[in-house]
Amino acid sequence: MVVIRLARGGSKKRPFYNIVVAEQKNRRDGRFLERVGFYNPLASGNAETLRLALDRVDAWVKNGAQPSDAVNRLVVIAQKAAAPAA
Repeated sequence: MVVIRLARGGSKKRPFYNIVVAEQKNRRDGRFLERVGFYNPLASGNAETLRLALDRVDAWVKNGAQPSDAVNRLVVIAQKAAAPAA
């Protein structure tokens, strides 16, 4: 099964997450099919906290990919941010 999940990067106590589409059997930070965005929870100042290609996420979900709970939460945030701009 294909899932959309967070892959952790960054250093100790400084997390950075890539939002990736991967096979469920692969490791959390292992091989993935496509990187669809990132989430930086410690972003400060003008640094971007969340970037997500909503069109690619929708395409993967239509093809049967299951987003994780955390990714679902981030998708809702990204949709709210994109709605006033559109």
